[in-house]
Formats: sequence, C-alpha cells, structure tokens
Amino acid sequence: MKQNVGSTDKIVRIVLALVFAALYFTGTVTGTFGYVLLALGAIFVLTSLVGFCPIYAAVGLSTCPTKKA
Repeated sequence: MKQNVGSTDKIVRIVLALVFAALYFTGTVTGTFGYVLLALGAIFVLTSLVGFCPIYAAVGLSTCPTKKA
C-alpha cells in the first residue's frame, strides 16, 4: 500500500474522530446516527495510523506531498 494520506489530512481525521466520540459519549448524538459517527471515527483513526485511504486510492487522490527526485 502506497501512502496517500498527508500529515495535515491525518490531523484533521484524528480531530474529527475525537469530536465524533465526544458527541456520542456525552449523549449529544444517540441511536443509529451515533453508531454511524463512531464507526466513521474509527475508520478515520485507522486510516490516519496506516496512512492509506482506499477511497482516495479509488479516485486517484493523494494528500501526501510529492517526493523530489
């Protein structure tokens, strides 16, 4: 897997995951929508740690800086 998630993108994903978790665990968002946000947050954390997003790969997008030769 070639990394396609840049450092700024990783930070944004982690922050969003924390917001989603806070919304769920404080009871602001409950039910099915709360579970969806938790799952999305978990996916954001996982893709941030791995540095690869399959959706980015499918559409040919990358937020990693290009390497100079």
